[in-house]
Amino acid sequence: MAAIRRLCVLKVVVPGLVAANASRTALCGAFVYQAGWVRNMNSSRLQSVGILETPKQQGKYETGQLFLHKVFGYRGIVLFPWVARLYDRDVASKTEERNLEEGLYTTAGKEVKGKTHTYYQVLIDSRDCPYIRAQTEGVTFLGNTENSRSLYAIPGLDYVSHEDVLPYTSSDKQPIQHELFDRFLTAQPGRIPPFTARETLRAWQEKNHPWLELSDVHRETTENIRVTVIPFYMGCREAHNANVYWWRYCIRLENLGEETVQLRERHWRIFSLSGTLETVRGRGVIGREPVLSKEQPAFQYSSHVSLQAPSGHMWGTFRMERSDGHMFDCRIPPFSLESKSDDNSSPHGGN
Repeated sequence: MAAIRRLCVLKVVVPGLVAANASRTALCGAFVYQAGWVRNMNSSRLQSVGILETPKQQGKYETGQLFLHKVFGYRGIVLFPWVARLYDRDVASKTEERNLEEGLYTTAGKEVKGKTHTYYQVLIDSRDCPYIRAQTEGVTFLGNTENSRSLYAIPGLDYVSHEDVLPYTSSDKQPIQHELFDRFLTAQPGRIPPFTARETLRAWQEKNHPWLELSDVHRETTENIRVTVIPFYMGCREAHNANVYWWRYCIRLENLGEETVQLRERHWRIFSLSGTLETVRGRGVIGREPVLSKEQPAFQYSSHVSLQAPSGHMWGTFRMERSDGHMFDCRIPPFSLESKSDDNSSPHGGN
């Protein structure tokens, strides 16, 4: 498919900083206006996007739903939903604290129980990509030969949590600019939402389900810095007469407080079922040391890991620095790396 771009090197430069996020979108009457992050490079005027709808508290959004991302502010459209298990260590910690206050001893808070949570596979409007504080080529796949170590990316593909969807309607015939829009969706006037899935989208989803599937989400907060991790199994390839198993993982950092912080270092521990334990330290992430402020509170990136065993797990910390120089370690929630049945084929259409 034309939308696939081969990445010879895995370093992806994160686009310029967002000038405003969706929580600061100006709402003039019933119309949604976006500033900064959808403006032309030589223009700072507000641009009309559409009519805001009430976010759904119950049920799921359908294929073809237009939305603004609540955190990153980009325009997008829903392709299809994923039902994931969310493992929220903040909830577990609160339960443990409450039991201690009540004088009850329990181990309930020590093991995190997952709860069902809805995410969506979406297309990002290409006009907004330069202004997003997230990688827009973060969804990657392995090459289709057994000994290939090449990675392929589908630009403008993302996973969005249900609560980050701000739905809206538009009278534009093609409100989202993305090279897969016409391949995956078709207009159906009079319907709400007015776009439906083509057979090509359904076939693409079925074919690539093992590589696209979002199943587990892990979340933990340290000193108002929330870290969310989503791992994805990518497949198995042979290297030097041994099997190598690959995963990608998406990490989102959010500053939930008032004080500005900057990510300075990363510290990973990677355990493989083969019995090896690897430690990785380095400056920043993907060559950056992002600042998380009240105006620009979030940053998202993707990276990759390989093991010579079908499973393992990872955990670690980010060293953060406040504006007064105070340093602290922000925990990265531990997450499993689990393999699936692998037919050594790569998706079609699809640090």
